[in-house]
Amino acid sequence: MSTTSGPGELGAFLKARRAQLAPQDLGLPEQGSRRKVAGLRREEVAQLAAISVDYYTRLEQGRVRASASVLATLARALRLDDDQQRYLYQLAGKADARPRRRRPAQRVRPAMRRLLDQLTATPAIVLGRRLDVLEWNAGAAALFTDFAQLPADGRNYVRLLFTDPAIRGMHLEWEHDARDAVAALRMESAADHDDPELARLVGELSVRDADFRTWWAEHRVNTATYGTKRYRHPLAGELTLDCDTWSSPDGSGQRLMVLTAEPGTPSYDALRILASWAPAPPSRSLTR
Repeated sequence: MSTTSGPGELGAFLKARRAQLAPQDLGLPEQGSRRKVAGLRREEVAQLAAISVDYYTRLEQGRVRASASVLATLARALRLDDDQQRYLYQLAGKADARPRRRRPAQRVRPAMRRLLDQLTATPAIVLGRRLDVLEWNAGAAALFTDFAQLPADGRNYVRLLFTDPAIRGMHLEWEHDARDAVAALRMESAADHDDPELARLVGELSVRDADFRTWWAEHRVNTATYGTKRYRHPLAGELTLDCDTWSSPDGSGQRLMVLTAEPGTPSYDALRILASWAPAPPSRSLTR
């Protein structure tokens, strides 16, 4: 479908929309200096959409045409409703090219859930696309947090590592663990580089955390299948745990992350105590 709108109208719409958004509404950090203009800066929109500032600037100025994938990430970054999204695509001349591909819902296989439940004294988590926390057992809830109390879109391993003060603070080697998580997320981006949810996650964390922004730009990759993690739990004290991750054989990309301790060690005893305190969580698979 052709459009009679010029590129300047698209830029004007993007500029007007970012002026309507308050940075705090998007979880952006407070700025020390007084803002000269209302709403979001170009740099912040670009980071939220995981595109370069130069590209976004040229887009607002009408000097470049946006692809359908870029329009999708901008729509999410600018929190456009359905009508605004249709208007955005019409201005860009891509109303008929609006992406409609639906990714299959992330559902934990019954066998994986049974295995998770049978690991009664061992924290275990099922990770999906973008390292979303899809399912967990009582041990994981006792060690990390009550995932059931988090909104579904907040149950992401990388987001929690960078934005949850309690989870971030309990990692005694946070920088090492966080860098590994970013590298694993980089591997995810290679498998599904046009995933708008992944772009939104990367954009959000790039704006909120300078370390994430720096490490993401390094393009370091790592499958992070095994290693050792050290925690300081508010109730159980210090724990040294082996972390092993196994991929599901069904090709879904889901992984089972299990944390274990050497029998006879203080960490082993602490895990058993934590497991005895935690009630079994209800099944709350993430399906998006």
